[in-house]
Amino acid sequence: MQILGDGTRLVDAPGLTIYADILNTHGKEPSALVGDIQGVSNIAAPPDIRIYEAWAQYNWRSSSLLIGRYDLNTEFYRLASSSVFLNSSFGIGPEFSQSGPAGASIYPDTSLGVRIAYKPDPNVVIRVALMDGAPVERPQSEGGLFSSRDGVFIMSELAILTRPGTDMQPGAVRSLIGRMSTLPPYEDKFAIGGWYYTSDLDDLSERNANGSPVKHAGSGGAYALLDERLFEIGNAHINGFLQAGLSDGRVNRVDSYVGFGLAATGVIAERPNDQLGLALAVAGNGSHFWAASENLEPQYATTEATLEMTYVCQATSWLAIQPDLQYVWHPGAVPGLHNAAVVQVEFETSF
Repeated sequence: MQILGDGTRLVDAPGLTIYADILNTHGKEPSALVGDIQGVSNIAAPPDIRIYEAWAQYNWRSSSLLIGRYDLNTEFYRLASSSVFLNSSFGIGPEFSQSGPAGASIYPDTSLGVRIAYKPDPNVVIRVALMDGAPVERPQSEGGLFSSRDGVFIMSELAILTRPGTDMQPGAVRSLIGRMSTLPPYEDKFAIGGWYYTSDLDDLSERNANGSPVKHAGSGGAYALLDERLFEIGNAHINGFLQAGLSDGRVNRVDSYVGFGLAATGVIAERPNDQLGLALAVAGNGSHFWAASENLEPQYATTEATLEMTYVCQATSWLAIQPDLQYVWHPGAVPGLHNAAVVQVEFETSF
């Protein structure tokens, strides 16, 4: 359930937006059957009713300030072309999503914080976020909100985009910024970003003399994204995308990720809104996770790779059907675990 409030109507405050999103998730998680670490379904979550997002945003000129409970992936580490796929890695790389004391502030477990965005140019966006180092929902034994144990999370991104149409003056549509900005879809995007946790995190392999894990003060990572319009004729177009990310292999199991693929829209003339995609995601085990598994026979694999082919059929104005096929090599990089073929069908309705 989503609730959206317009500040102009509510309190005569133009530029103010209030938003809340409540999740009701149920059912089992497909990855529990597959054993993969990347996540074959990007909507899977433990059964629960929870607040997913709840924030207030104020926009002025080419700037935006958002405060509250916030999903970083709604704006950071995000590509339009890769979003058609169902594997979680194509939405956000596992080197980032699985980082920190209890995971990043993304679906379905988010944190509290503040995000600032600024457009120095209509086609350039700079974003910075400062968040609690762990999601709101966490075991009681791990402390409460903004505990010193969780520390603070800092993230920044620079994005350069091109959109169809001619350039516009400041104050026009292209100068819109922030969530719910209703901007037209971009054609090309390049982004670089970085993130850092201030909390102390356990080393995955190194131990002190007393046998306890070595503590590392802080950890971080970086990523680069590219989404390029490769072909266009009429309403049909094909985009290619690339994701690449690195994280601290001392404290994170996944320390590297590469994803790339193609996404086509309107290639069937009679079905201009249908989408077709083919992509590959490769997650690499970190050096210290690898070192910790040296005593295992056989040893963990170095990578897990998933190939996905998907098709979105816009059956009616209110119903989309998406059959999806994934093949996972070395699920979880676990020794002896067989490769897996995964077939899913996702339905999306809107009224």
